[in-house]
Amino acid sequence: MRSRQPFTALAVTVCAGTLLAGCTSDGESKATPGRQQATPHGYVAGAEETAEPQPRLVVADGDTGAVHVLDLITEEVFEVGVAEGVDGISGDGRFAYLTTKGKTMHVIDGGAWTVDHGDHSHYYRAGTRNVGSVEGGRPDGVNSDVAVTAVSFDNGAVNLLDRAKLEKGEITEIAMADAGEHRGTVVPYREHLLMPAAGTVEVRTRSGRPVTRIDEPCPEPRGEAVTRRGVVFGCADGALLVIEDGGEFSGEKIGYPEKTSGDDRAREFSHRPGSTTLAAKAGDRGVWVLDVSARRWELVETGPTVAVNAVGDRAPVLSLTADGTLRAFDPRSGKETARTRLLARPLPESGDVISPTVQVDTSRAYINDPAAKAVYEIDYNDDLRRARTFKLDFTPAYMVETGR
Repeated sequence: MRSRQPFTALAVTVCAGTLLAGCTSDGESKATPGRQQATPHGYVAGAEETAEPQPRLVVADGDTGAVHVLDLITEEVFEVGVAEGVDGISGDGRFAYLTTKGKTMHVIDGGAWTVDHGDHSHYYRAGTRNVGSVEGGRPDGVNSDVAVTAVSFDNGAVNLLDRAKLEKGEITEIAMADAGEHRGTVVPYREHLLMPAAGTVEVRTRSGRPVTRIDEPCPEPRGEAVTRRGVVFGCADGALLVIEDGGEFSGEKIGYPEKTSGDDRAREFSHRPGSTTLAAKAGDRGVWVLDVSARRWELVETGPTVAVNAVGDRAPVLSLTADGTLRAFDPRSGKETARTRLLARPLPESGDVISPTVQVDTSRAYINDPAAKAVYEIDYNDDLRRARTFKLDFTPAYMVETGR
């Protein structure tokens, strides 16, 4: 097994943010003298545990770079910082990661998250926070687990951030890797790192020691998703599903059902957290739907689309088209089941256009409309009914949901 230069250990605190707004508790217990008070199950210092999810949207203004958090429970809007030159956003359920034209990544704590224990979940809310920034190149992807956050750069380098310190408001790099043969986005999974390399996926320890390589090939890796069934990597010839069982890692190729050109392959996956149904654009043809549990692809012939997402098994696939219409499709039959005109005006066919996004959770979808300075809440189980419209005093160009 051929390996390359391992991770270099670091212990550098890059920067820390300040608690700016939101609802928090001090996390301290006032014990009765002479009696030791037990720590409640699920307790998190500095956070309030709630009975239901606390969804929030982290939204950035494409012109000014101002970053806001929209609380979907209270409908309050908090300004949390500025990311000048912002040109992209992603999230991991709690944190939002904003990329900029200056090759800087800004980290925003949305202050809401869900801890999934399999048979039950815990829901938390805390203060929104501008955590700080990470330098080092053009970020190509960010993935997290309970211990580390892996920031992959387009030059092949990878920075690992201490997750526990990130949750306390500090950006601390604990390791980094040189470019070498690694290409693609690194995914922390089951106390290891999955790294696309040399046409397949390499498994490493968190300290960078090579463990094994997946036998199944994955040419030209692009796009990834973490599901309950394993980690999916997009490949030129389909998808590679990497699973772990008893400490052993293995891969299974889910090939496309038909010959697929480079323009039509899946390059970026979207899905509801916890779901095993993924959606991806299929070039100008429509939407790829990947059922990870059934190991099956379906091509929904919608025509060109600007944003897609999958709600879940036997649930709608959502597609937003340039004319401003949101459509719902049955993922198995490909039949359109509902549609609604949403955007204030159609998107231009050419030029530097910022496309809206479709974010989904267990009951609603959220679509940002920069032209109207609005975010729409859609009930996808009720014929795409518009449940709420959030009018904003800034341009919501980039958006991601947290607290899911």
